[in-house]
Amino acid sequence: MPIAVESPETTPPTLAPRLRVRLTAAAPSLWRVLEPGGLVIGHLQAVAQAGGTRFRARRFHAASHAFRDLGDFWSADDAVECLRLAR
Repeated sequence: MPIAVESPETTPPTLAPRLRVRLTAAAPSLWRVLEPGGLVIGHLQAVAQAGGTRFRARRFHAASHAFRDLGDFWSADDAVECLRLAR
């Protein structure tokens, strides 16, 4: 498993328009993913690793009152697509 390196990214990644979502800042390297109507469908987190930046798809699980990681992706588009399809 690659070792994560701290990288406080503040600029949200550029997403493909076909995804029809928007990102709002939640913390350094963390953005809320919102549908066009404003519903939060999850979070996108940038994680710097030795090979480059990976994007983690995260969703809040109400029953456990905790976030669950859905996966790490080399593409922000793929991470957001995971959030959209995992509903």
